[in-house]
Amino acid sequence: MPAVNLPTALIVPETKDKDDLTRTIRRYLAEVYRLSTRGTGDAVDGFVSTSALAELLNVSAPAVNRMVSKLREMDLLNHEPYHGIALTEHGRREALKQIRRHRIVEAFLVTVMGLEWHEIHAEADQISSQLTENLEARMYAMAGSPVTCPHGEPIPAVDGTLTEPKDHLLTSAPIKHIVTITRVRTREADRLEYLGALGLVPGTQVEVIHIAPFNGPMQLRVGKEYRIVGHNLAEMIRVNV
Repeated sequence: MPAVNLPTALIVPETKDKDDLTRTIRRYLAEVYRLSTRGTGDAVDGFVSTSALAELLNVSAPAVNRMVSKLREMDLLNHEPYHGIALTEHGRREALKQIRRHRIVEAFLVTVMGLEWHEIHAEADQISSQLTENLEARMYAMAGSPVTCPHGEPIPAVDGTLTEPKDHLLTSAPIKHIVTITRVRTREADRLEYLGALGLVPGTQVEVIHIAPFNGPMQLRVGKEYRIVGHNLAEMIRVNV
């Protein structure tokens, strides 16, 4: 996909926030938060492994260890050997501020610039890390003051606070029960494009018809049509039961 051409007024050089956090630090904090909340077994008691973080960021283990030491000194992370890393309260607020920027940009790219939901993650990563507060506020207003990103994830408040939704995995939904998709928790473009083609997007009502044993595929009804979704893909969908 070609790079998004932003209006000149929305292009800014890389800067530090007023709290002196760099682009790299903000990204690390946001990814630790994502790992700790995505519900796929990456987190134990709020702690995530440095190896999982290195894989997610596609950087070396020594580079992650150096950054973890720095973030610990800044009181942004707690680190327990053989147990992993967890955000401090300060670190969580800063992580959520960055996630707010990212989700606002995603909403802007879809609502204002007309991109599809599977095209926006990498672009939002790059743009959000360079936003000033004024541009963040402007993009938020232009996108219609959204409460969620296009994937259904809630947008944190300006002060870095967020109440996580009380939704559930689609795989845990009861049979013959209609549920509403709240969010889709993957950033992989091919999976998002596939789910979009199936109509499995936030706000869609779905009836679970059958679940095969041993983590087999699920049969769903969407409107008058039927869909078959593998267990691994269904685990990325959350619903209100």
